[in-house]
Parts: sequence; structure tokens; C-alpha cells
Amino acid sequence: MKSGMDFLSCLHQDLSLKIFMSFEDPSDLVRISAVSRSWRHFVITHGLCKDLCLRLFPQLSKVDHVNEPTGAIKGPAEAGSSTSRECEVSEREHRVFAFLARGCLSFSLRECISEAIIASSTDNYPEESIDNTLEPRDRVGRRASYWSSKGQKNPAVPETLTYRLVADLCVITEINLRPFQAYFQFGYPIYSAKSVRFRMGYIRSSMENLVNESCQGSGDDKFVWTYTSQEFPMAQENRLQNFKLPESVLCIGGILQIELLGRVQRQDMDGLFYICVSHVQVVGRALSPAFGVQILEPSDKFVLEALSYSQPTAPEWPSPAPATTLQMRVRDLEQIVNILRGNVANVVEYGYGFDFDDEESDEEEEEEEEEGVDIE
Repeated sequence: MKSGMDFLSCLHQDLSLKIFMSFEDPSDLVRISAVSRSWRHFVITHGLCKDLCLRLFPQLSKVDHVNEPTGAIKGPAEAGSSTSRECEVSEREHRVFAFLARGCLSFSLRECISEAIIASSTDNYPEESIDNTLEPRDRVGRRASYWSSKGQKNPAVPETLTYRLVADLCVITEINLRPFQAYFQFGYPIYSAKSVRFRMGYIRSSMENLVNESCQGSGDDKFVWTYTSQEFPMAQENRLQNFKLPESVLCIGGILQIELLGRVQRQDMDGLFYICVSHVQVVGRALSPAFGVQILEPSDKFVLEALSYSQPTAPEWPSPAPATTLQMRVRDLEQIVNILRGNVANVVEYGYGFDFDDEESDEEEEEEEEEGVDIE
């Protein structure tokens, strides 16, 4: 080959495409496009960065068009557009998808839950509400912290827990759940589910207020799901159980729902089956404030917006969800008000089968936690 010759001109276009599409790292495509004008033109005109993103995250097939911070082009090219306009659109898609691919693979991992939205059922609200699952510990002071479903005679009745994530675009890698062990009941039963399944998507625009005002219900008619996972078996063990997704998933719309399938533990008091969860943790990469989405209803397509080409500052991780502290304080205040009003029935429930000899050990645990000792 002569010096300075572009080898792309010596290869058939299909072979060149096959070579370039073998790259799985977006930084490789960026480097390739910097080699020469002809290579850059080849990468852009064939949409190789967009193709890479689609291979990494099939959910992006719903992208209608992309926008940049300048807003120079607000929509896709219209029929009869000039060649220069088509080139402009291709250039824009190249920049947006190249940065998106980079962000999906390199932005910092973090806790991705922002707030708890709704549970399909709650046995005693607010004492056993879904908000409790944001607290990593199963005891706060001397009080149990967990969500509990309503009891069912049929162990096959499922439950769902729905959460809002920290961004409308998040790359989720794993979800961790800890079933609750009722240390205040005889035999210390663990109220796990048989299996779990995960769904991701967004809230229908017409249902936003209804979802925010609800505290329980299935909510299936309020959401559009763009991803549904396989079923994962759950162990009847009191530990944070890891459910690593086979491949990272791009959550479009910032909503995650956990389906709890099958009940394994019957409560002795009433003979009903319950599911109880102590803690939920979602690990992934938040793509905001670099990216945003606009859902185009009723088509279920969306506009992908590059809001900034600056890499976000890495947050501390693991860190509590932003709303967790406030929600826990509100829950504590609600319980104090109930006690002052004389509604002590719910407080007594926590004492069922409780060994008061454990009070001293609880105080010792709190002192050890303050000294930095990790208590299981």
C-alpha cells in the first residue's frame, strides 16, 4: 500500500462496515473518526455510533429524533431536505450517540432510587409503608423498618413496589433486595417472595398527579413499560440479595417496578401469607444532567436530548436517596401524632413476640454503630 493511501478506498464498503461495526467501545469509534476526514465521514454517514448504542441498549429503538443544547434543529429532517441539512442531522446524531455511549459505560455508579411511589398493598400504613424500604437497616432505634403487603389466603397473589429513579435516563446494572425477618415473632420468620421480576418505563402524562397522590394500588394502567426482566429466584434468607441483570438496561422515563411473585411464609396469628421487604437498592449510572428525554405520546417514542457535553461530577456512593431522610422524618412524625391521639394499636403490633431482654442489646448496637462498628 502506498504511503498516505486511505485503505478504506481499497475495501468493499460492506467489508469496511463489518470491520468498523466490530468495535464495542465508543472511544474506539471516536478515535477512528479522528484519523482522517474520510474515516470521520464514513463513521457519521453510516451512523456507527447510533448503531453501537442500539446494540448496547435495544430500548433506544424508540428514539424519534435527537436534540442538542443549541436547539438548532428541533426535529427530524423533513422530506425534500437538502443534502447539507441531512449531513447536519447525521453530524448531530453522531455527537449525541457518541457521548451517550460513553456515558452509559463510564459515568459513575451510584444508588439510583430517588423516592418510593406506590405499593400494590400495605398492611398497616404508614408504619409498614414502602418508604421504609429506602432505609438500609431493618431497625431504626427500637422500631422495625420494613414494608408489608396485606395478607392473602392464596400464596400465588403477587405484589409490586414502584420507585422513581434519580433521572429520566438511567443505566441499571443490578437490583438488591433484603426480605424482612420478623424478629418480634415466634420462630423469627422471613417473609420473602418466591421470585422477583423487574420492569422499567415511565408514567403516562395523564396519570402523573394520580400516581403522586396514591399510596397503594397496582398502578399498571398508569405506566408504560419499556423493559421487563426474566424471573429471578429469591432465597428465604435475611440478607441483601443481589439480582444482577444479564445486561445493563437503559431505563427510559425513570420508573422502576419490582414484582414480587409467590409467597412462602404464613403468619401464625391469622394464617395468611405475607411478603415483607426491609430494603431495596438499585445500582446504576444516572445520565442526567447530561441527557434528558421527552416522551411523545401516544406513539410511545421519545426525543433524546443532549443537554450538556460535560461529564457529571461523580457523586459519593453508596449514598442515601435524596428523599429518604425527609420521608423517614415524616413517618416518625406521623407515628408520634398517632400515639398522642391514643392510637397505640399499631405500636403494640411491633411488640408481638418481642423479647424485652433485647432492649439492652439494641442500645449496645446503637453505641457500637456510633463507634463505627458494622452490626449485621
